[in-house]
Amino acid sequence: MRVAIIKEVEKYEKRVSASPETVKKLISIGFSVDVEEGAGENSFFSDQDYINAGANIVKDVKTLVSSADIVFKVNTVHKDGKGGDNLKIYNKGTKIIGFLKPLQNPAQIKDLADNNIDAFSVELIPRISRAQSMDALSSQSNLAGYKAVIDAVSEFSKAIPMMMTAAGTVAPAKILILGAGVAGLQAIATARRLGAIVSAFDVRSAAKEQVESLGAKFIEVNSDDTNESDNETESGYAREMSEDYKAKQQNLLQQTIKSQDIVITTALIPGKEAPELITNSMVKEMKAGSIIVDLAAEAGGNCKLTKLNEIVVENGIKIIGYSDFPSKLSQDASNLYAKNLLNFVKLMIKNNKIEIDWNDEILEKSCVSFDGKVRNI
Repeated sequence: MRVAIIKEVEKYEKRVSASPETVKKLISIGFSVDVEEGAGENSFFSDQDYINAGANIVKDVKTLVSSADIVFKVNTVHKDGKGGDNLKIYNKGTKIIGFLKPLQNPAQIKDLADNNIDAFSVELIPRISRAQSMDALSSQSNLAGYKAVIDAVSEFSKAIPMMMTAAGTVAPAKILILGAGVAGLQAIATARRLGAIVSAFDVRSAAKEQVESLGAKFIEVNSDDTNESDNETESGYAREMSEDYKAKQQNLLQQTIKSQDIVITTALIPGKEAPELITNSMVKEMKAGSIIVDLAAEAGGNCKLTKLNEIVVENGIKIIGYSDFPSKLSQDASNLYAKNLLNFVKLMIKNNKIEIDWNDEILEKSCVSFDGKVRNI
């Protein structure tokens, strides 16, 4: 059994899918591990670190991929990709595990199926207790929420905590978090540690207790529609809301956002364009010097003024739309992601062989391509 670790080639990607620590553990469960030369350099893992862990360093990516039974990736594989992102260098029957974006890019998943590549997408790993150690979305979102606050603060022209000085008092910054999932909760915790006054909004009623437990104020829409008392899917994501709810939500946010110094948005609906939470008129009413960090930029943005991988200045408001906040913390992000993949691939090993147990809910639901057929999308 051979696992290949590919060097990621997307412009803003600095993560790698295995660490020297997980290489040792992969070898201990029966794998031979081949690592593309320089694969870990952006996460500060040298080739020598991998060699010391027992891996082989391979310079030619085509040679690396063609000898692998399983390929670990961070990003997706497609027909026109470069390096290890290029579908054309993969053999039939190769198994790929990574962030394959199946709901956003179904055509790429069909290409994988048409080429008989067996693919497992970590975004589709079910959020059940047994799968927590494999939940790559959560591990990376946690870091994204933290980094979003740090980047916002670095762009902000004022202090965050209240400061008492001989020259006067500096008022604490007000930070609003839109969406209290994994990223949002970590953003709340980070902003609170920095001394900000923090409030948060989420359509899910279950989020209120979590927000308040972190010391933030929960703002919510007062809705008479009892069908919207619980707006959470079985997977723990927010449901798409009714037009009546959206109108009430917009009015609430319009009144709240104009008093905030920093707004961080995290709202996503799997497989759909990100919901618009911050309208252009809301931005116009914000205080000059305020910051918006849009963690949904890659899915179209929660603010339609957001531009992917840019900082836009609109009416004195900075709108940050970076696509890969976890990659800005590449060493920690890679360490966590590598452990997620290690725990996931263990499910495929039976009697020192690769065997897919379709009765395993985690494998069954995360598989997007197998034996030439598209699955789960």
